[in-house]
Amino acid sequence: GDLNSNEAQDAATLQQIEVLLKALRSGGDELRALGDDPATPIYLLGLAPNAARLSVRFWHTDTLGHLFDRLKAHYEALRIVPQFEAGSKRPDPEFPPSWRLLRETARESKDIPPLLAGALMRAILEGTPYPDSLAGAVIRRIRADRTINFYRAAVLKAWLTRLNCTQGGIPVSLDTERTDPAYRLGRLFAVLEKTQEDALPGINATIRERFYSAASATPSMVFPRLLRTYQHHLAKLVSGAKVNREKLVQEIVDGLDTMPPHLNLEAQALFAIGYYHQRKALFGGNKAQDMTTDDKE
Repeated sequence: GDLNSNEAQDAATLQQIEVLLKALRSGGDELRALGDDPATPIYLLGLAPNAARLSVRFWHTDTLGHLFDRLKAHYEALRIVPQFEAGSKRPDPEFPPSWRLLRETARESKDIPPLLAGALMRAILEGTPYPDSLAGAVIRRIRADRTINFYRAAVLKAWLTRLNCTQGGIPVSLDTERTDPAYRLGRLFAVLEKTQEDALPGINATIRERFYSAASATPSMVFPRLLRTYQHHLAKLVSGAKVNREKLVQEIVDGLDTMPPHLNLEAQALFAIGYYHQRKALFGGNKAQDMTTDDKE
């Protein structure tokens, strides 16, 4: 009897979770399936320790349905092609937790700017632009450790989405038609790096470690040199891979009207997203084409 009762409780709990996830995907009206009234008022208080006292980070009043609408909009703004798909050892989540996003702003958790968590929660709950300090901190981390992971790309996409500073919104995955110079340059950097990796298997440090910071901030000073080096790497690929790689680079470069001398914070974020999208597309494709010779420079 207890076993059947537990199984029934588990099934009911799973059904409730499914409805809650559906509400996150579709909006607060889905809560009616749980018997909850979307008009139910809610009150949220955000507190943070401050020496021996507590300080108020935010106070928010709303309705239950509206809260889920805001959460849906937040996760939609964050939505980007995952670095690690479902079925991998550690798949990237559909609903990234806020603490995980904040973790990408500092080298260690204790170094996360204390006011940033409250500012992020206010943006989520009120549907307002995400704080510039959030994007700035993520960009600084990328420049410091030259790593662009799922969470960092998602933060930058969400920030740009709510800024409304780019035409046509920010794509979830690779957009080969997009002509923004920063996005194209990020894509180009990813292809140049992949060509180096294919030409020199097992290389310890790629152009990302040496040139990412400069390429994403002052591209006109760096890309001419990278393109010259690319020709040496291209020569090491087998003919089929070489032709395909040349076509891809040409497609990206043909859409570049200018080589900007400087990229501002918004453009650096778009550069990072272009790099992330193209890198994902390169490794999601047919790797058999990217065979190389064994000799190294």
